[in-house]
Order: sequence, then structure tokens, then C-alpha cells
Amino acid sequence: MEPAPLDTLDAAGLLARQEQVLVRRRAVEVEDLLVAAQWAVLHGEDPAQARAFGERWVQVGGPGTPRVREFCVAELATVRRVHPVACHKVLGDVLDLQHRLPSTWALVESLRAEVWVARRVAAMTRALPVAGAALVDQAVSAAIEGLSPSRVFELVQAKIIEADPLAHEARLEEQRRRRFVTLGRCDEFGLRHLIARVSAGDAVWLEAMLERVADLLAPGHPDATREELRSEAMGWLARPAELITLLLHASGPQHAEDLTSSRTTAVPAEVLATLRAVDPAKLRPRAVIYLHLHQAAITGTTTGSATGVARAEGLGPVLVGQVGELLRGAHVTVTPVLDLAEQISVAAYEHPEAVKDRVWLTAGGDYFPHTASPGHRDRVDFDHPVPFVPPARGGPPGQTGTHNSGPLTRTHHRIKTHAGWHSRQTGPGEYVWRTPHGHYRLIDHRGTHIIPTHVGEVLLSGRP
Repeated sequence: MEPAPLDTLDAAGLLARQEQVLVRRRAVEVEDLLVAAQWAVLHGEDPAQARAFGERWVQVGGPGTPRVREFCVAELATVRRVHPVACHKVLGDVLDLQHRLPSTWALVESLRAEVWVARRVAAMTRALPVAGAALVDQAVSAAIEGLSPSRVFELVQAKIIEADPLAHEARLEEQRRRRFVTLGRCDEFGLRHLIARVSAGDAVWLEAMLERVADLLAPGHPDATREELRSEAMGWLARPAELITLLLHASGPQHAEDLTSSRTTAVPAEVLATLRAVDPAKLRPRAVIYLHLHQAAITGTTTGSATGVARAEGLGPVLVGQVGELLRGAHVTVTPVLDLAEQISVAAYEHPEAVKDRVWLTAGGDYFPHTASPGHRDRVDFDHPVPFVPPARGGPPGQTGTHNSGPLTRTHHRIKTHAGWHSRQTGPGEYVWRTPHGHYRLIDHRGTHIIPTHVGEVLLSGRP
């Protein structure tokens, strides 16, 4: 039976067709990999077929995968209409999935995961030994169906570090030697590109200082965009005498617009006198880093084996030993451990910081379906899943709290507010959504899950 033409379908019909197309596309992509895998089987290692000269056996996948005949790749590539190098990658990916990441491959074969995501996981883990790949496979198979691709890849990075911390340390040292700062050519407008590769810790401090200097320059440049101010701030960083003067004046009555534009190369005597009396820490910018540490990682540091993995928001997974580099030279304030089981509610509309902190940690970031990135703690809106009703209009007390709060980026918040989406918090860090055309999704720490309509209706209604 021929499917109905697209131009005859209404919105609900188009969404249903899209789901069907998704399944068919995944099925075709899986079959594509299966053909490549069978080609590898037909051209697998067989001593009876070994040639005295010319062709060799090559391993296109990671450790533990079977070898194939060297020249078989070229013919398959020709039929696939790609370069042999691209075909080599396809064979390596599917063999890795079948032999090194079997649990992840099972989800791909059952059409519950995207082929391209699984292939990238295979490529990322190719250099790992078999045991390391098994560690990644266990973690990814539990997450790939629900988490967004970017969060799956972050998980893989963390597991790669966990699988072999010493090898990761060696890679870190190798990459440190590849740091650089370079200038592009001057264009016809007298502008140049500045490109740099620096440590994550230095980048955090640089970003914080650029923001602080941009704030100080803003009153004197009311028409400048934020990016223009940040570019101006970069120039100030190259003139330390003027920068110190600017920072010192920031705590006094004189502002940025009162400063001269001279290119001073030495620190004036009056500035030196002031510097002798000022606490240098007061000139530092403020930078906040949110670190998430498992108890096992913390315990490891106390035994002298800092091989655990931490997650730094905005930076990704890092070794616990790298945390010191991030915080080098900083005045560190450690906030108390929060009891996430504690329920807090208030009568006001605004979310207090205590609620925001707990909700952010339990939700793990933006709670919109299939969100690509968790966002940043200080750059999200805290939404009432069940809309707030003012007490003057009959709203009950305690509507704002850990039981009715979820972080959303501004775009997702606007979609929920103005586009007919509905949500309800069903537990700590757990939310149910209904789209305008009645599709339901459940969000929890494992990601986004498709749920039947009747289940979604019950959860959204709040009925027990």
C-alpha cells in the first residue's frame, strides 16, 4: 500500500510519518553496516588463502577485532562510491561495534540508537585495550538511547580517562606541547585575528578577566557591542600598566571614561605607591567553576592516587589531578555538600538560590526533551513546570520549590511559555512533557525517553 502523499497530511499525520521515516532510516543504516561487516567476513584472515607476495592482512578495527585482506577495502569503497580511506573507517567502526562494543551494537541493531553516534563512539575508543572498550560499552549502552549525542561523547571521554589514567596523562603532556598563540595577517581594515590554544585553567582566567575589563570599559562606550568591548579588553591585557591603573580605579570614584588613552610602558609612580598598599587578590577577576566529583574520586586523592575523574561544567571530564591546574593561583571557596533529598519550598515566585542549587544538581541541566547541552548553572531560567498562580488569584502556598522547578535555557523557556508545551515534575530530577500534538517524553538522569500516551496523560495530570 502506497503511503499517503505528504501534502495530504495534517500536522499529526506528518509527525507520525516522521517517526516512521526515522525507523526506516535507521534500518537502512544498520543494513549498510551489516553489508560491510559481511564483506569483512568474506575477506577475513584465512591462512589457506595467504599469498606469497603483495597482499597482507590488516586490522582495520581496534584490539580484539579480526583482520581482513588489505585490498578488499578498495573494491567495497568503489561500490560505495567513496575513497578507500572512508571505507576503511566504516569497516573499522562496524567491527569495533560487533567485537568490542557488543551491548551498544545490540541497541543499534534494534534501531534504538543512532548509527552515526555509535560509529563515533567506536572511533573514539579504537586505541583502547579490550578491557577499556568493555568499560565504555557498559556505560554507553546504558545511556545512548536517552542522552543527547554530545552528552554521550562526554561520557565516553570520561570513561576513556577512567580506563587508562596513565595513558591519558601521557596524552595530556603531548597536547600541552602543542599549545600556541599566533596572529593572522592584518586585513585592509587594520584588524587581525588572534588564535590561541591554551590550558583550560588559563582560558577560564582569561575569560573572567576579559569580562571584568569589558564591564569597566562599558560606561565609556555606551554604543559598543559586548564583543567590541571584549576585543577592547584584549588590548588592555597587552598593556599591563594601563590595565593595573584601570583595575585600581575600578574600586575608587574615577571610572574608565576618565582614563587617558596613552600607551604607557611603565607603571606611574602614583600607581606603584597604590599597589604597595593594595591586596593583589582584589585585582583578580571572579571565576566560578562547578566541579562534580564522585566520592570514589575524592577518596582516591586522599590515598595519593588522584586517578579519579571529575566533570567541570563547560569543560568536560578531567582527571582529579587536573583540578589543581584549573584552580592555580585562585582563592578557593568550597561550598558545603548539599543534601539533595531535602525538599525546600517558598511562597514567592522567584526561586531562591538554595532551590536553584538543588534543582540544578538533581536535574543535571536543561530539562527540555533531547537537549543537546545541559547549559550552565548561571545562564538558565528556573521554570515552574506547573505554572505559578499568584496567591491573590487563589494560588496555593509553596508553589516555588524543589518539587516544582526545572532549569531551561531561554529559548526552551520561551517555547514552553508560548508554543503550547506542557510539563510537570514527577520526582527529583524527573519531568514529563507533552508536545502541542500530544507526544509525551519522560526526562530523567538517563536522558529522554519515549512513553506511551496513556502513561504520559497520567503523569502529566499528577494523579497517583
